[in-house]
Amino acid sequence: MAAHDIRIVDYTNTTDREALLALLDAYACDPMGGGQPLPDEVKARLCDALGAFNGARSWLAWHGRQPVGLLNGFLGFSTFKAAPLLNIHDLVVDAAWRSQGIGRALLSQAQQEAERLGCCKLTLEVLSGNQRAQRAYAFFGFEHYVLDPQAGRANLMQKWL
Repeated sequence: MAAHDIRIVDYTNTTDREALLALLDAYACDPMGGGQPLPDEVKARLCDALGAFNGARSWLAWHGRQPVGLLNGFLGFSTFKAAPLLNIHDLVVDAAWRSQGIGRALLSQAQQEAERLGCCKLTLEVLSGNQRAQRAYAFFGFEHYVLDPQAGRANLMQKWL
């Protein structure tokens, strides 16, 4: 086996479910993920909800039997291109395994899937204070979203329901 093995998540597989939840919870506890653990009720329903959501795509990076990275993505649609897109919603690499190419390998898997599906682009969001992640995404080819430089960069906004 390679130093790390990237596999699509089977949301019904107990090992995959436990790995996904452990890595996502570690991300949530990190300051860049909000600094709070996932609520128990979210953990209880997340994998089933992902499995039921047709546009969900997740990959786990493994080192032997140890999960070391996770990418969750969701299909969307670009009206300006009349084509699907893949949004990378979560990307986490265990702190002990960072700077070893695992994030790039996960991004590569997502890109391959997006290309296979005929997506026009990959999208993601990153906190303005997360310079390390911004450098990694730029190295992979991501750029700030701009339609017209005179109008400025797009900003992500949200409204909780």
